Amino acid sequence: MNGPIEFSVTAVDRGSDARSGRLVTPHGAVATPAFMPVGTRAAVKAMAPDELWSMGYTMVLANAYHLAIRPGAALIGEMGGIARFMGFPGAVLTDSGGFQAMSLAKINSINEEGIRFRSHLDGAPLTLTPESAIEIQQQLGADIMMALDECTPYPAEHRRALKSLELTARWAERSLAARTSTTQALFGIIQGSIFEDLRRTSASQITSIGFDGYAAGGLSVGEPKAAMLEMAALSASMMPGGKPRYLMGVGTPADLLAAIAMGFDMFDCVIPTRNARNGCAFTSQGRISIKQAAHARDSTALDPACDCRPCRTHSRAYLRHLYLSGEILAARALTEHNLHFYASLMRQCRAAIASGDFKAYAKDASAGWGNDNAAEPVEE
Repeated sequence: MNGPIEFSVTAVDRGSDARSGRLVTPHGAVATPAFMPVGTRAAVKAMAPDELWSMGYTMVLANAYHLAIRPGAALIGEMGGIARFMGFPGAVLTDSGGFQAMSLAKINSINEEGIRFRSHLDGAPLTLTPESAIEIQQQLGADIMMALDECTPYPAEHRRALKSLELTARWAERSLAARTSTTQALFGIIQGSIFEDLRRTSASQITSIGFDGYAAGGLSVGEPKAAMLEMAALSASMMPGGKPRYLMGVGTPADLLAAIAMGFDMFDCVIPTRNARNGCAFTSQGRISIKQAAHARDSTALDPACDCRPCRTHSRAYLRHLYLSGEILAARALTEHNLHFYASLMRQCRAAIASGDFKAYAKDASAGWGNDNAAEPVEE
């Protein structure tokens, strides 16, 4: 590779901006569009790393803030890096901790230097600066690192969002200057809340700095769905076509289809895993709440169109019994199904793009899903 990563577009859809590609990292190639399961603390809840790999996931996401708190970035570095530490044979992307500035707002403060936290575990102080965020991620051995940003909360006044994106731009420059690794990629993050002029300003600032890839942040944080989609599309249109485009924290199956049509390549979200632990499954017929009494005597599979292990071996009645009984197997089975559904969705999207029929595929696939609203931002 000429740089820490290589990215090439392999196909473009005829009726949309959807594209498929190949992202080559030090830990292997990732076919795009790609969804990354969220393994905040170096573990995707309820799933083993080899199970993720068997489903077709070649890249997962972890969080620098949480791993810096426990067990410590230096320890993970001593263990050979995060991929080896967690026993995952693929690539790992680490979030910088910028999202925690919003999600853990009660225990942090933000100034020009960075983000000052009180550990959510024991109250110990931690200051996360653009420089220390890069140092932590380099110690973790992430294939793709994220520049420290301020994830603008919603709602935010125009003046507040402007201040936030300007701080993000200054931190982006400091993040890039702090990188010393030649084998780890670094992505910049576009902010701007739901204001078109600010999104344009932020995109212009961040893309001029010269990162290995670009992300749209500060979306799916409580804003109306229409505004999220509009700002995501605007962000994608201003990202360089020759580099990976990452939409952070999105989303539901319907969100993913919409974002892929905009030209995004990478995604992450807690929705498939968190919803599974709450008894919710994504299927070819739409969402199913296994808690409902209608499933008490239902001998059919969770999704008759799915070939995952739980759908081959468990009935809806059994899964409901497991969930209501508080059995760990319920979380395991529903999480495995949801992640299998997402992995299959990405494979089908890539195939549809390659054939030039993504727009038609997306319309047909989503026809039976029904209401697919985004969830509020939460920690996994």
